[in-house]
Amino acid sequence: MYKNKIDNMNNLSGIAIRNLRIEKGWSQRELADALQLLGLDSDKNAIQRIEARKRFVTDIELVILSEALGVSIDDLLS
Repeated sequence: MYKNKIDNMNNLSGIAIRNLRIEKGWSQRELADALQLLGLDSDKNAIQRIEARKRFVTDIELVILSEALGVSIDDLLS
């Protein structure tokens, strides 16, 4: 059976999201609040799971995350 995971990780963007959030001086709660202002229903726990690469990130979430963090989607995936 095919498993959609890379080395037991569920996304490629978690580390970049964490680093960019820290560069901005934001807590996980502050990032979740910024995402909510942009229309994405998110909370601190979701951010924590994304950064730990334990949660999938959809394409819509990537778009809104890139907007909130002020970077391109490519920056989140590299």
